[in-house]
Amino acid sequence: MLLLPGPPPVEINMRRSARAKRFSLRVSRLDGKVTLTLPPRAKDRDALSFLHDQEGWLRTVLASMPMARLVPVSHGAELPVLGRMMRITPSEGRGVRVEGDSLLVPGRPDQAGARVAAWLKALARDRLAYSSTHYAGLVGRSYARLVLRDTRSRWGSCSHDGTLMYSWRLAMAPREVLDYVAAHEVAHLVEMNHSADFWAVVTKIRPGWKAERDWLKRDGQTLHRYSFAG
Repeated sequence: MLLLPGPPPVEINMRRSARAKRFSLRVSRLDGKVTLTLPPRAKDRDALSFLHDQEGWLRTVLASMPMARLVPVSHGAELPVLGRMMRITPSEGRGVRVEGDSLLVPGRPDQAGARVAAWLKALARDRLAYSSTHYAGLVGRSYARLVLRDTRSRWGSCSHDGTLMYSWRLAMAPREVLDYVAAHEVAHLVEMNHSADFWAVVTKIRPGWKAERDWLKRDGQTLHRYSFAG
């Protein structure tokens, strides 16, 4: 961690990457976090020189950003479920359930975030398994297993052994966006790349995918605003 003197001071997260060929600065649209990426053998003094050269640009970007605040998931809060905004409402009973525009959550208020997260994970697994199986059938392939994680860098991935990984936060995205991510990863069972042949597979099994990809690029990071910590 490095502190760039103010006004105001800016915290800089320094990260070395074996893949980096040059210095680069990234500002998160989610929380304004600044990351300076360095090549593995770069000298700290050169990194500092680069940072000072980019200070004007960095402060302009930070000043123009509407910093998104984290939304604690608790009783009374609103969050999207398959793209539809719902209010978290205390209730009796044992399980989380949908009623109209309300997400009814039983239990103590300090448990609401964990209960909603568990419910969203189950919903994500159910919907993504259904969509993955559907698209796998269309391409004549099968996948080995489905894994859910909470990743920021990608919404899904497909490994060489046929494992499909998805972010469970896709349960908050519109259903068609979730379906696109499933189609995208299943297409990798046919083409393990992003070549023209790969996109031809995606287009064949999921026409209209461009609008859904654009939603992820434009609004996907908003799904990380929700904090489920108790």
